[in-house]
Amino acid sequence: MIIEILLIAVSVSMDAFAVAIGKGLTVSGKVRHSDAVKVGLWFGGFQALLPLLGFFAASTFSQYVTAVDHWIIFALLLLIGGNMIYEAIFKDDEEDAEETPDFDWKHMLPLAFATSVDAFAVGVSFAFLPINVPLAITLIGVTTALFSIAGVYIGHFFGARWQKPAQIAGGIVLVLLGVKVLLEHIGLIAW
Repeated sequence: MIIEILLIAVSVSMDAFAVAIGKGLTVSGKVRHSDAVKVGLWFGGFQALLPLLGFFAASTFSQYVTAVDHWIIFALLLLIGGNMIYEAIFKDDEEDAEETPDFDWKHMLPLAFATSVDAFAVGVSFAFLPINVPLAITLIGVTTALFSIAGVYIGHFFGARWQKPAQIAGGIVLVLLGVKVLLEHIGLIAW
């Protein structure tokens, strides 16, 4: 299960990574280490908080939906992964160019929340999986923070070259994990 948690952590961090690259693109001059760490803390913190909230929300109602939990997990991961792929392919690059290099709470709070909405849905799926929730939330938060810090530097150094491929790869991994969960629950595979 640790491999699946790591795959989920990397996958849900791809939105934050892509936005961090965008933040790095907007920095003129040298990137300050404190700004990169701020991005990591904002994105990593929200990516850890929202799955926890999703888990608690779903745990409250889990007794009512256990018969269809595999379909819920499949649908959530398919929607999240599909949306990540869609946005990477069809999102207008000019939207990213409008981002500002500001790293204060007024600019970071909406970005951190927006990139973490999919993590809430992943947290919902945790209520139906045999998973170590504290470990999963910690790994998601730390992974996202590290990817986000790296994203600021990568965006500043390389530009937007890796932004879309990273988001597409994260979406594909989530879709494949959803399919795996569904196939395991209906008995077609046993891993």
